[in-house]
Amino acid sequence: MHPDSASTAATIRKPRISPGLKAVADEVCGTFARLFAYVGALALIAMLGVAAWNRLDSGDDAPAGRAGWTLADAAVPAFSLRLTDQPDRTATYTVLTHAAGGRKDVLRWGEPADRPAAEIEVYRIGPEREGMRNPVGHLATRLGRHAPELEAAGIIDSRFGPVSLLRQAGAPDGPGACLGFLKTIAVPALRISGWSCQGAALQTRRAAVGCMLNRLTLLSSAGHDPALVELFAQAEPRRADCDAPGLAKTLNDWITALDNPRLRGTF
Repeated sequence: MHPDSASTAATIRKPRISPGLKAVADEVCGTFARLFAYVGALALIAMLGVAAWNRLDSGDDAPAGRAGWTLADAAVPAFSLRLTDQPDRTATYTVLTHAAGGRKDVLRWGEPADRPAAEIEVYRIGPEREGMRNPVGHLATRLGRHAPELEAAGIIDSRFGPVSLLRQAGAPDGPGACLGFLKTIAVPALRISGWSCQGAALQTRRAAVGCMLNRLTLLSSAGHDPALVELFAQAEPRRADCDAPGLAKTLNDWITALDNPRLRGTF
C-alpha cells in the first residue's frame, strides 16, 4: 500500500470533536473553577470574621494577665470604702494595671466559693479603651462563675449622677440575690461597677449600692490625677446620708455574718 494511502486512512479513523461540544465543555470547566474560587473566598471571609469576633468578644472579659492586665502587688490604694463602722475583716483590695495605661482598683467583701458578697471596681480607662466594650458582659462574668445574663433593674441617683442597676435574669428576689451597678463617666474616662448581695429585698440592695457609692472616698495617693480629684470634689456636695437605722442594722448584720466562719459561703 502506498504510504500516502495509509496516512489518509489513519486520518479518517481519528475521532473528531465538535467545536460546539468543546465550547460547552470549556464553559462547564470554567464555571466549576469560578464556583470553587467563590466558595473558597467565602470560607476565608468567614474564618476572618470569626477570628475578629472572638478577639472583640474576649477582649474586656479576658482574665488579668491574658489581655495585658497584671496584678500590681506594690501599688498604693487610691480609694477607700467602709460599709459600716465595724471592722471589715473580709475586705480585700486589689489593683490591676494594663500595659497600655489603664488601672482597676477592686474592693471586695466576703469569701464565698463562687463570688464575693459585694464588690466595687473603679476602672480608670487608659488607651486600651476596654471600658467602652461590653461593660454589661464584663460585669456578668465577674458576678457569676458561669457568666449569667443580666437584665435592667432600674436606675438610682448617686453623687456621681444616675447609675444603672442590673440583676440576674430569671433569678428570684430574696436572700442571696445580687444587684449589679454600672456608671461610666466621660471625663475623666472612668467606669465604676460592681454589685451587692446585701439584704433580703431588692429595695435594701438598692440602698446598699447607693451607700457604697456615697462612701467611696478618694485617697491622697491619687492626687497626681487632677481630673479624678476634680470629679470627687464636684461629687462631694451631692453625697447623701446612708446611715438610716434600718439600713445600718442590715449592713452591720451582714458584716457580722461575713465575719462568722459558720455562715460563709451562703451567698
